[in-house]
Amino acid sequence: MATVMQKIKDIEDEMSKTQKNKATAHHLGLLKAKLAKLRRELLTPTTKGGGGAGEGFDVTKSGDARVGLVGFPSVGKSTLLNKLTGTFSEVASYEFTTLTCIPGVIMYKGAKVQLLDLPGIIEGAKDGKGRGRQVISTARTCNVILIVLDAIKPITHKRLIEKELEGFGIRLNKTPPNMTFRRKEKGGINFTSTVANTHLDLDTVKAICSEYRIHNADVSLRFDATADDLIDVIEGSRIYMPCIYVVNKIDQITVEELDILDKLPHYCPISAHLEWNLDGLLEMVWEYLDLVRLYTKPKGLNPDYEDPVILSSKRKTVEDFCNQIHKDMAKQFKYALVWGSSVKHKPQRVGKTRMLFRSLRKYSYTPGASNDFVLQIRKKLSAMELFEKQLP
Repeated sequence: MATVMQKIKDIEDEMSKTQKNKATAHHLGLLKAKLAKLRRELLTPTTKGGGGAGEGFDVTKSGDARVGLVGFPSVGKSTLLNKLTGTFSEVASYEFTTLTCIPGVIMYKGAKVQLLDLPGIIEGAKDGKGRGRQVISTARTCNVILIVLDAIKPITHKRLIEKELEGFGIRLNKTPPNMTFRRKEKGGINFTSTVANTHLDLDTVKAICSEYRIHNADVSLRFDATADDLIDVIEGSRIYMPCIYVVNKIDQITVEELDILDKLPHYCPISAHLEWNLDGLLEMVWEYLDLVRLYTKPKGLNPDYEDPVILSSKRKTVEDFCNQIHKDMAKQFKYALVWGSSVKHKPQRVGKTRMLFRSLRKYSYTPGASNDFVLQIRKKLSAMELFEKQLP
């Protein structure tokens, strides 16, 4: 462990001493590839049975979505969990009060959202310090991350947390790089691009691929990619996750400072202790989760608005809707009638593979977006039903 950490430190020191320019781009790309490999090696459990999150962290995933509270010690994560869910998580004015992962549940707009209060992150978590590995491993299983910040502490805390999460392969409010990487058996490294490149050239691409012992591959770019983008694609284990920066304790700052925070993208100012703007935070979490409510409509009856079926942007077909209700419904499916903004006619007859909606969020917050749909599933008649139908 010490050997790997020393190698990481040596590479980081060399990178900090190297000037960034065209002449050093090849060398820096190679160093970044080595660093990514070492961090993967460091953070991969080496002991048998060590693949879990660790004692106190193996919380069973439940509900329609999972949201993680990440932040430095004593920024108000536990208070926020207590206020939102009614779950008791110990609160005190000293650091490291929460030592394990505390789960709670929010019922919001018919959805069951699991909220995790993770122990305070410390600098160096990505390198295995403290319980950083367990904290960030659990964070990777979330659908949305809430980075809780203290309004009266410096903005450097935000950058440090981002650095720790980035080091563990979590990409916040980003989309996967628009590039194609395909390994092949022969032909060497083939590098093409549809745009002008200011960061990558053929030599840099070859050096990075060589570090991964890849000597034959097709690399095609559709944007001005960096060495980090190429490494992310090769590693293939990156998580692209929406994130909200929750600035707590706004009762201790000026109105002018609050106005500035309110205009920043992905920010939500609150006071957990005084319960200021918690409704606004919940609405923002809902939008970032990209959840959609779908209501069933029995034939000849009104829609059942009391018990919605919740789907995410990753599961949005009629078949997903059927499977959410019962695994046998998709087998008996004949067609569906849909009422909602995604269809031209109301109702519209659709098949099992029909996309019910497109993603309502492009990593931006759009309050008031309409995301409710009504479905009526028509089933195939069974052999007995067909027989009875033919009787006089």
